[in-house]
Amino acid sequence: MNLLSNRKILPYLALLAGLLALTISPLFAAWSTASGPVFAFYRMVTGAVILLPFFLRDRAADDLPVLRWYIIFPILGGLAEALDLSTWATAIHYTSLATGTLLNNTAPIWVALTAWLVFKEKLGGLFWVGLALAVAGAGIVLSSDFIYNPSLNLGNLLGAVSGLFYGLYYLITQQGRRYLSAVRYTYIMTLSTGVFTLFFSLVLGYRLTGFPLSTYLASIGAGVVAQSTGFLALAYALGQLSASTVSPSMLLQPVFSALLAIPLLHQLLKPSQWVGGLAVLGGIYLLNRSLNKPPAAREPGDGLSSVFVEQDPPDS
Repeated sequence: MNLLSNRKILPYLALLAGLLALTISPLFAAWSTASGPVFAFYRMVTGAVILLPFFLRDRAADDLPVLRWYIIFPILGGLAEALDLSTWATAIHYTSLATGTLLNNTAPIWVALTAWLVFKEKLGGLFWVGLALAVAGAGIVLSSDFIYNPSLNLGNLLGAVSGLFYGLYYLITQQGRRYLSAVRYTYIMTLSTGVFTLFFSLVLGYRLTGFPLSTYLASIGAGVVAQSTGFLALAYALGQLSASTVSPSMLLQPVFSALLAIPLLHQLLKPSQWVGGLAVLGGIYLLNRSLNKPPAAREPGDGLSSVFVEQDPPDS
């Protein structure tokens, strides 16, 4: 295989590595016995340590100072990510890993609706078809849980809320990435997330120590796999491949996570949950297709609604 072929295949290998990293990530949260904010705190600490050399190298590439006014974006992004990870990591202890992760991945729906309601962006018919399909699928998943457990499911509620915070993270990141590189933004955001999750843990009275070794290993594993390896792999893939290639591929993540949960966590999904979950993913795919227009076809302001398909990858 010549050098040109290697250059062509490397981005796809990076995309696969990033996809696998995010697929495994929810399992670490499920294996942890720590509260959601504490788990997220240790994950961020691990990620910050591993990403530090990349951050220092990126800083050395130019003499632009970090501490300018736009540092507010990674700080606010860290707050949104802290809320996202804390609620999501808690959710999967009260509902199935597949349901919690699926609801967390509804973030692009909230991003697009914000673009429509707040920023008055024009959204085409394909978007509304995708939105209807995703909402119907989510309804099937949630109603399936309600039939077998007719009470308010805290896990499902937290999963849905985490999707809102996930969407907020993307909206903030879109603005911040105009001023900071991917590595620089993510490192500052990671530190900020660590500070906020530590604050949440202390305010809520969660213990920070005294866990079994498996919990610490799970948090470290999430930091290595999701916060570091997954991010770097997907950041590289997004720099080499089109967003229309990367974004639909990432929709496989909650599917693969659900499949892994069957043998590793003994969490079997009901047929209705499979149907509803696939409907949600299909709806999000159509939503992404409607937003990922060629530049000449975009309406003014489309840049906000396309944040999900054009920004750097998620870290949860």
